[in-house]
Amino acid sequence: MEKLARKQVQALTPYLSARRIGGSGDVWLNANESPFDNEYKTNFTRLNRYSECQPKDLIEAYASYAGVSAEQVLTSRGADEGIELLIRAFCEPNQDAILYCPPTYGMYAISAETIGVERKIVPLTQEWQLDLTAIQAQLDNVKLVFVCSPNNPTGNLIKREDIVALLEMTQDKAIVVMDEAYIDFCPEASTVDLLEQYPNLAILRTMSKAFALAGLRCGFTLANEELINVLLKVIAPYPVPIPVAEIACQALSEAGLARMKYQVLDLSANRAYLQAGLSMLQGVTVYDGWGNYLLIQFPEGDAMFKAAWDNGIILRNSLIKDCVRISIGNRDECEKTLSFIRNQISAIA
Repeated sequence: MEKLARKQVQALTPYLSARRIGGSGDVWLNANESPFDNEYKTNFTRLNRYSECQPKDLIEAYASYAGVSAEQVLTSRGADEGIELLIRAFCEPNQDAILYCPPTYGMYAISAETIGVERKIVPLTQEWQLDLTAIQAQLDNVKLVFVCSPNNPTGNLIKREDIVALLEMTQDKAIVVMDEAYIDFCPEASTVDLLEQYPNLAILRTMSKAFALAGLRCGFTLANEELINVLLKVIAPYPVPIPVAEIACQALSEAGLARMKYQVLDLSANRAYLQAGLSMLQGVTVYDGWGNYLLIQFPEGDAMFKAAWDNGIILRNSLIKDCVRISIGNRDECEKTLSFIRNQISAIA
C-alpha cells in the first residue's frame, strides 16, 4: 500500500514524539508534560450532537486570558494543527516555502513536507538567536517563517528586537509565526502586544504545558481577524470536541488560572533546583531555560541518555551534540534525576 502513497509521504520520516520513542520507567521527563494531574468534571451530555466549530465560551475565555479580542482567536486540536492550518492556508504546494531555524521544533518541517511545501533552513547563531542577514537572503518564495520562543529544545528566548526586525523585514511578503507553546512560564516575553502593529504576525499557543492538559489536545492561534478568517476556511468542521471545550473553559476560569499560575511557580522552583544542582557537576553545562525543561550538555550525552533510560529515568535525547533535554517534573522526580546523574558523573571521574 505504501506505493500508492504520494512520493513526499513515501520519503517522509515521521516526527519521533516522546510517545513514539517509548521507554519503560517510573520517571518520565521526556515530553515537557506537566507532573500535575488536575481533576475536571463534565457530564458528557450532548455527545449525540456535533460541537461548534469555534466554541464561543472557549474562544472568549482564551481571548480574555491572552489579552486579545475574540475575533483574534482560533482554537484547534493542539498547536500542531495550527501549524498545519497555516501551511495549508498560505502555501501553494511545489511553489511556496516555509523557513525555520534549527535547532527547533521538528513539526514545522514535517507538516510542510507532508503537504509538498519547500523547507528553507537558516540555523540559529551560536548563541541560538536569529541570523537575520541569512534569513533575509532566503526569503524568496517564503510565505511562513516559524520562530519558537522559548525555543524547543534549547530553552532560550529569542531577542524581542530581532523579532520586530523580522516582522518589519517580512511585511507584505510573509507571515511570522511565533510558537509560544511555553510562554505561560514567562508571559512577559510574549509578542501578543505586537499583533496590533503587525498584521503579518501569528502566534501559536497550547494548553498542553503550563495548563497540564497535554492529553486534551487544545491549542490556539492568535492573529488579526483577517488572518483568522483565512484559517477558518481550511479548518475541519468540528475540530474541538464538546468535553474538550468544557474542560478547557474550566482551566481558564478564575480558579483554573489561579491553579495554573501556582503550578507554574512550583515548576519554576524545581527548574531552578535542577539547574543549580546540575551546574555544580564537573564537565556539565546547563543552558538557561525559560520553559518547563532544561537543555544539558554532558561529556558523553548519548551515554548519559542511555544510562538514564536503562535505569527507568526517561529523558529526551537531542540532535545537539552531547545534549539531553530534561523536562521539569515534581520535586521527587527532579531529586531522583539529579542524584542519578551525579552518581554517573562521579563514576566517570
